[in-house]
Amino acid sequence: NLSDMETCYKVFRAHLLEKITIKSNRFGFEPEITAKFAKLKCRIYQVPISYSGRNYEDGKKITWSDGLAALFHIIRFRFFD
Repeated sequence: NLSDMETCYKVFRAHLLEKITIKSNRFGFEPEITAKFAKLKCRIYQVPISYSGRNYEDGKKITWSDGLAALFHIIRFRFFD
């Protein structure tokens, strides 16, 4: 149960990374790695970070289609990979 897996700040133990193969890039990376570690029954900890999001004037590039792509990847890697 993560509040925001797309923040890109991640730390992993090397032996856990050796157990999985990452196929995605872009917005598929976070759902893939989260789903694969969940399948391995790994504990996932959240640590608070300071974050100031960009708006569209600042160059925000994420859109609703990126959200759909992330949902697709979550379902794909949770149930079919």
